[in-house]
Amino acid sequence: MDVSSHKQDKFFIVRVSGRLDATTSPEFEKSCLEWIGQGESMFIVDMKELEYMSSAGLRSILVVGKKIKSEGGTLAFTSLTPNVNHVFSISGFGSMFKVHDSLETALKNS
Repeated sequence: MDVSSHKQDKFFIVRVSGRLDATTSPEFEKSCLEWIGQGESMFIVDMKELEYMSSAGLRSILVVGKKIKSEGGTLAFTSLTPNVNHVFSISGFGSMFKVHDSLETALKNS
């Protein structure tokens, strides 16, 4: 898994690629919590290159989401691949978090 980030307008864009599973989700969680600790609170996670997500990845998203919410921020997701979209749908995450088709849409509507 690769995690990269950049600031765009008021949003902190996190790009995740590869696999978000038991091996890689601690890295994702740690990175996001560090960014929150540095004052970032308006997150958009771009998943257009994320091939696979396990329940461990979902747990990491919940941890990050709770922390962002406690800081008064927002967390949205964009560009879910079909496999990740399926995991979001069956887990109920699609109704818990804002999910957008594209980064441009997320930037306008988050």
